[in-house]
Amino acid sequence: MRALLVLNDGSTYTGESIGAKGTTLGEVVFSTCMTGYQEMLTDPSYAGQLLTLTYPLIGNYGVAPEDFESSRVQVAGLIVKHLCGGPSNWRSVGTLNDFLAGHNVVGIQGVDTRALTRHLRNQGVMMGAISTEATPSELLQKIKDAPDYGSIDFTRLVSTDSVYVWQGGLRPGEHKFDIALVDFGVKRNIMRNFSALKCRVTVYPCTVTAEELLSGGHDGIVLSPGPGDPALLSHAIENVKKLIGKKPIMGICLGNQILGWAFGSSTFKLKFGHRGGNHPVREISTGRVYITSQNHGYAVDPRGLQDKGMMVEYINLNDGTVEGLRHCEMPIFSVQYHPEASPGPMDNGYLFGKFLDMIKGSGRS
Repeated sequence: MRALLVLNDGSTYTGESIGAKGTTLGEVVFSTCMTGYQEMLTDPSYAGQLLTLTYPLIGNYGVAPEDFESSRVQVAGLIVKHLCGGPSNWRSVGTLNDFLAGHNVVGIQGVDTRALTRHLRNQGVMMGAISTEATPSELLQKIKDAPDYGSIDFTRLVSTDSVYVWQGGLRPGEHKFDIALVDFGVKRNIMRNFSALKCRVTVYPCTVTAEELLSGGHDGIVLSPGPGDPALLSHAIENVKKLIGKKPIMGICLGNQILGWAFGSSTFKLKFGHRGGNHPVREISTGRVYITSQNHGYAVDPRGLQDKGMMVEYINLNDGTVEGLRHCEMPIFSVQYHPEASPGPMDNGYLFGKFLDMIKGSGRS
């Protein structure tokens, strides 16, 4: 079946329908990852977005239940060049097309995704729509009438509704550390990494208060990744301010941005964001360069951090933006990239151990 992709600037792309039939709207973004499409599709940080994959062949290894990063598909839609109909992988339980249809995800194939990516790099990410049922003019009007991506607090849509404990195969009493994780759109691999280090992880909704977190008797607090504009999260920022100096804190992606706000900084929207598994980041204190997995559309403005004890610790070597923060005295640090590496390189898994070392050094465990 024929499908259309229409962008907010009127650009129109014709292709073939994949997944579910119908119409979907979202912010059109791109990722340069060559693999990991299932992890990206189920990553809550992609909520409200139409994901474009630059690699031309997608779906060649099918789908596997073990590769879910959340309980459901989170993207608003998928855009690919070619969808493989015959996957080859002993772990696969089905095709990507059936997976998309089963989760009611509207997608399109046959689009020159590299040309689309070049357009987004030149013009910036923008709202768009995929449809099997509407005309270009109808879709353009739907886009004009829809709320902008940056006006919606997606964290409340993807966060857990209730507190739960992620045991990760640990037997009762086997854990060495007790971690509180605030779910702004957490990926399961973050919990898996902490569990591998003998941590009991208690996951809280994004609406949790500082008082609730502090009353839990946890050794440290982790602020998770998540979707949307951090400027909308005043409730979370105010809660984090109350946690400063009370517990060791680690922030990841959106968690890094929330920490920036809590220490007097702000954030700004990137023209087309950082999404992919090959972003070089330099650690300022050592000069060491790491290749990182990233998925964010906003960055911390380092202005405002002066005299607050918080310093920039990592920078992006492509555009010089802030990739992580560290407090000069307190056990607090954050990274804009993804140490859980799903998908992406595993260079940065050491950061989970670094946080546990901070907890031990603070005398809290």
